[in-house]
Amino acid sequence: MDNNILSALAAINVAELTRADWIAVGMALKEEGFPCSVWDDWSQNDSRYHAGECQKKWDGFHGNHKPVKAGTIIQMAKDRGWAPYTGEAGCMNWNDTIEYDGEDAFTGFPQETWNPVQDLITYLELLFEPDDHVAYVTNDVWKNADGKFVPSKGVYDRTRDDLIGSLKKHPDDIGATIGDWKQEAGAWIRFNPVDGEGVKNENVTRFTYALIESDTMPIAEQNAMFRKMELPIAALVHSGGKSLHAIVHIDAKDADEYRRRVEFLYDFLEKQGVPIDKQNRNPSRLSRMPGVTRNGNRQYLVDTNIGRKSWNDWMDFAEGVDDELPALVDLAEYKDNPPTLPEELIEGILRRGHKMLLSGSSKAGKSFLLMELCIAIAEGQNWLGFPCRKGRVLYVNLEIDPASAINRFFKIYQALQIPMKHTEDIVIWNLRGHAIPLDQLVPKMVRRVRDQRLDAIIIDPIYKVITGDENNASDMGAFCNQFDRICAETGCAAIYCHHHSKGAQGMKKAMDRASGSGVFARDPDAQLDMIELELTDDLKNNVADTGETAWRMESSLREFPNIKPVNFWFTYPIHRLDTTGELANLGPEGSLVGNLTKTGNFSTPESRRTAFDNAYDALSIDEDLQITVNDLAEYIGVAPRTVRRYLNEMKDAYNCTNGVVKRLRNASGQPE
Repeated sequence: MDNNILSALAAINVAELTRADWIAVGMALKEEGFPCSVWDDWSQNDSRYHAGECQKKWDGFHGNHKPVKAGTIIQMAKDRGWAPYTGEAGCMNWNDTIEYDGEDAFTGFPQETWNPVQDLITYLELLFEPDDHVAYVTNDVWKNADGKFVPSKGVYDRTRDDLIGSLKKHPDDIGATIGDWKQEAGAWIRFNPVDGEGVKNENVTRFTYALIESDTMPIAEQNAMFRKMELPIAALVHSGGKSLHAIVHIDAKDADEYRRRVEFLYDFLEKQGVPIDKQNRNPSRLSRMPGVTRNGNRQYLVDTNIGRKSWNDWMDFAEGVDDELPALVDLAEYKDNPPTLPEELIEGILRRGHKMLLSGSSKAGKSFLLMELCIAIAEGQNWLGFPCRKGRVLYVNLEIDPASAINRFFKIYQALQIPMKHTEDIVIWNLRGHAIPLDQLVPKMVRRVRDQRLDAIIIDPIYKVITGDENNASDMGAFCNQFDRICAETGCAAIYCHHHSKGAQGMKKAMDRASGSGVFARDPDAQLDMIELELTDDLKNNVADTGETAWRMESSLREFPNIKPVNFWFTYPIHRLDTTGELANLGPEGSLVGNLTKTGNFSTPESRRTAFDNAYDALSIDEDLQITVNDLAEYIGVAPRTVRRYLNEMKDAYNCTNGVVKRLRNASGQPE
């Protein structure tokens, strides 16, 4: 029977087949050992194709006593005028079908004049710099319980040029340079340079290459697939067994970037139907050394500099196929089974896996409030009246002396009168004096918390780890992306703390008070802002001995309706809700209501006239601007209906028509 199965498949127009014939082709491909991706790719040429259907059918093919075999495909192709491969030479073009004609179809075997020494020299010159230490294993091997040869540390203290110099001195005897190797086992080499001190991942000095190996596909198919994917292969080595070893450009600046890029590469190939050996992820991995033999088979250099020239160059290709972004989905897929929302960590405010910003001035006791939140989550208690789901929380302390931070927690527990039942669910990471930029901190954090079963991570405060210009939207967008990474890689809520900008904040909306770019207001799923309230003289006298301060919390929420502003007192070391309503009518610091409240004279016609004159003067800086009731209301900090009521009182000085306000007389009583 002709073995040109894939060539025959390409000659069959799937759109012309009955469903029974289409299924027969799939059964034959599975019986002959091909992956489902071959059937799926071919099936996509039919308008009847439905994504995922091939895999479902494939999983249901369990074989029977009369299996459908390759002959079915061959006969279908012959019926359509196809002729078997005749052995004529030819080159593969981009649009050519990848065909596997058995082992003999792989044309990469070395010629009779194969030069093992030159193979190894070429490999070393491609992958290493002159002074790089090269690690390899020849006779330092042992047999495991399964009888397989396993390499040990081997040699790792020789440089590339040491090895090349020796190889050139002994052009006919590779063993004179690398030593003898066990013929049954072959030899190995590490494709990234090491420091000459060992062969662990931490000994790797440059993260340039990764290993791609797939020993479940025929060798010819591996070769064709690697080329079709345009992988940036520096060296392609025949293992002397049933696989090719592709040494692929990763070009990472450090171990963390190496890990991310290798994961992307492996995921990409799997999505394209290429089964990859996932044990090859680490940068210190051993690969097969070209220039030696193994069980009578040659380990040799098949080709060099295949595909794209670098990782970045290859990403241009890969992003055209898989851009690392989530797949497109039809809403209809969720019509009958909507996705489950993450549980609410703070009821009505924040879900697990979402982001929250707490902003406020330096006097607000933000760190105390965040510690109170830690306790509320750990103990399953309320926080400022909002129920918290019991969970486990990490508090990243960047500002407070470690001893002081720990003692604060105990004082807060005591002041809240909450039993310390679940203190093991509050994890503290004291980084005062050890703060690094957030983009460097996050990978370390993710690694540290991987097994901590956390529900929330609180970072207090972010000015210690901020990167870029705080007032630059692009810089702060990149900075805030790190909080997304925390959420995505840990599943936790990310809660962080930031300070107000300089100056009075009472005239601003809550979401605009945080210092720096407006990104801080737009990025989080929940922003809570604290602003101090101006006390009346009576209230000031009442708290003169305690030093209490009054605060209002306002919100900007993406996932829930905004909360009703919460008024509370900060009484060291805790915040307590205003249960009497005495703070409800107070204005925030810097607002006209707040300033007038301080003197207690806003109730007089003269004080109201002063407030309106000041607001009108401030808004009249732009002569072309029409001043409206809403403008005055926002500036003064009262409701529009209140402005209308007082304008009616000041008819001799102000006129209001269709919501536009004009001043008739100035503060001195003269016409405008």
